[in-house]
Amino acid sequence: MPWEPLPGDAEREPAALDAPLQRLLRGLGAPKPGTMQSVFDAWPDLVGEQIAAHARPAGLRDGVLTVAVPDPAWATQLRFLEADLVRRIADAFGPDEVTRVEVRVRPARR
Repeated sequence: MPWEPLPGDAEREPAALDAPLQRLLRGLGAPKPGTMQSVFDAWPDLVGEQIAAHARPAGLRDGVLTVAVPDPAWATQLRFLEADLVRRIADAFGPDEVTRVEVRVRPARR
């Protein structure tokens, strides 16, 4: 049986899912598609090699970037740098993508 449009839908063009999908993801707290991966990929450039060696982005939701560090000393350092880090990310990816940094101590597994 060949496909036929529903009655009354013959004149309507197919609609792109991009805009509704992005609204749904934003409603769920997800960043724009590609933003999380871009922030993760640019992490060493955003924070510098020394910090990147001891801190890694772990998640991004509702504008909050979660960063994992191996010990409390690095957590303190990153909390001190939060405003600068948010500004650097805003310069690179837009002002609303990351509004806050939350640092979590997660010791490396041996």
